[in-house]
Amino acid sequence: MALELMYITNRSDVASLAQKAGVDRVFVDLEYIGKDKRQGGMDTVQNRHTCGDVKRIRPVLTKSQLLVRCNPIHEKTELYSSSSEEIDEICDAGADIIMLPYFKSADEVKKFIDIVRDRARTCLLLETSQAAENIDEILEVPGVDEVYIGLNDLHLCYKMTFMFQLLADGTVERLANKIKAKGLTFGFGGVARIGTGILPAECIFGEHYRLGSSRVILSRAFCDLAKEKNIEDIEEKLVSGVKNVREYEQKLLKWTDRDFEANRLKTSECINKVVDIMKNREGLR
Repeated sequence: MALELMYITNRSDVASLAQKAGVDRVFVDLEYIGKDKRQGGMDTVQNRHTCGDVKRIRPVLTKSQLLVRCNPIHEKTELYSSSSEEIDEICDAGADIIMLPYFKSADEVKKFIDIVRDRARTCLLLETSQAAENIDEILEVPGVDEVYIGLNDLHLCYKMTFMFQLLADGTVERLANKIKAKGLTFGFGGVARIGTGILPAECIFGEHYRLGSSRVILSRAFCDLAKEKNIEDIEEKLVSGVKNVREYEQKLLKWTDRDFEANRLKTSECINKVVDIMKNREGLR
């Protein structure tokens, strides 16, 4: 079965193009609470999307699903509304799936499930070491529909150099096996265009298939809106990029266990090389 492809945008015109290109889920990102503190100074995407963006995109999507990432579970303050108020607004705006980020315990997950109240599918973004260590208890919470393993924050929690080290050291596989054992689907990380990436996208797709992943986020490098100013260029990047992914998936369907093992070893080797390069660069500063 083909991977569900997810693309992050708050633009309705780009959401429409992504749907036309074959993207399965358009991802609107409302998370900002605590994110700057965690990722400050890093070359990461920190979106400031709003519920207004969700409302504008909802009518455009007739085929693709609308996924919205809320903020971590929190109480109301002078600066922002409570989780309950925020999630109510997201549901009213028409989200198909709501993603909970940066949780650490089963209690937070229970609160999330109780607030959503079956008004949308629930997706857990597993991206803290505490959540990884409490995964068995968390997966016992009724009402969880799917899990996504967030490599960026999770590798920071473990003080790693490169987020894909979690793939090389078996962490992703360990978590994936536990999630699948509960009958839930999962995805992990992000991926660039076929033929690109410091860690080749082909390697990552091979690992998704080996591990039984169901979905992946198309990363900023897949189609960077900050660099593609022309709407026609954005459309071409999305259409050609998705087409190339689907063609590569047809090859993966023919792989044997031996092919997947060879790809796993190649992926680990590439990851270790990237880590060495990054550590050397850091040492020169």
